[in-house]
Amino acid sequence: MSDYLLTSVHNHIGYITLDRPKALNSLSLDMVRGITAALMAWRDDPQIRAVVLQSSSEKALCAGGDIRFFYDVGAASPRGDSALLEDFFTEEYALNHLIHFYPKPYIALMNGVVMGGGMGIAQAGPQSCVRIVTERTKMAMPEVNIGLFPDVGGGYFLSRTPGQCGSYLGLSGEVIGAADALYAGLADVFIPSAELPALMQLLHTSDSTDLRAQIHQFAAAYRDQADPAGSQLAQQRDLIDTVFSADSVSNVMQALREEGSDFAQKTANTMAKRSPLMMCVTLEQLRRSASMTVSECLRMERDMVRHCFKHGEVLEGVRALVVDKDNTPAWSPASLDAVSRDQVLSFFAQVWPDYAHPLRYLQELAS
Repeated sequence: MSDYLLTSVHNHIGYITLDRPKALNSLSLDMVRGITAALMAWRDDPQIRAVVLQSSSEKALCAGGDIRFFYDVGAASPRGDSALLEDFFTEEYALNHLIHFYPKPYIALMNGVVMGGGMGIAQAGPQSCVRIVTERTKMAMPEVNIGLFPDVGGGYFLSRTPGQCGSYLGLSGEVIGAADALYAGLADVFIPSAELPALMQLLHTSDSTDLRAQIHQFAAAYRDQADPAGSQLAQQRDLIDTVFSADSVSNVMQALREEGSDFAQKTANTMAKRSPLMMCVTLEQLRRSASMTVSECLRMERDMVRHCFKHGEVLEGVRALVVDKDNTPAWSPASLDAVSRDQVLSFFAQVWPDYAHPLRYLQELAS
């Protein structure tokens, strides 16, 4: 078990507590393995009726994968095939699959920062999960900011948001709060952070046979405090659907510039700082993912991440953001105009034959 992970059982409910506050609970390989081990042990244990994923800190549930680890290991392996990187992404994506199809109620307290890999361990299957957001929630899939793409099943859950909201979130990497998360279908209920102790007390004493329904009932009193209908995504939905339905990122940017509203200009300025190549790859990923299963998306993303580290865009992004902190990544190519269709398609080239794919055993299960 990882030093950054605590597990306990109360009232036949298993609790997984991420405990790496100085790094905003960024996931290490040991943490991925610890979460997986706990979920596997509890999955078929008749004494465990539900699982709660939470943090020891109010600042974050999980800010994502340990990108400094990615840089250190990836920089030492120019082919992008470091054994440690291979293990991390294979096991992380397998964990995402395990969570998506978990057969017991899976309750994710998305209090504070929930980004990237944090989304991967919070977006469980729709029939089993209860994804709780608070006024502290800061949610994003910001991978294009570091030269990556929205992985951990991001292709699956972003492509199933209303209209083109997932394309907007994936290409811009923008941070959203509780109301937007609820509107996008990336959260289920809002509970003020001050009421989380009362929720925990309820879980510690409840003998309900339907915890999901009980949590929804508990949250009903706070429904008006995070109204999805008043969210920015709802207010900008027509613009988002029109602009982000374009068939290329260049056309998206042109439409944003021409639209002229404050929201459109802010979005265009944000996207201008992202990796041109990885925005194009992300758009292709989301278009493909819309008709794929969870397992197919994760297998595709596993191929894509190998190509990312071999290309080196992600290493440059992490260097600029975390290592040197100059915030001036030298993206390659440097502009959208220089990104070719062949470059984008190369990220979807098969890395392993089907029989040897590291995630070949993933199957579609009943959620």
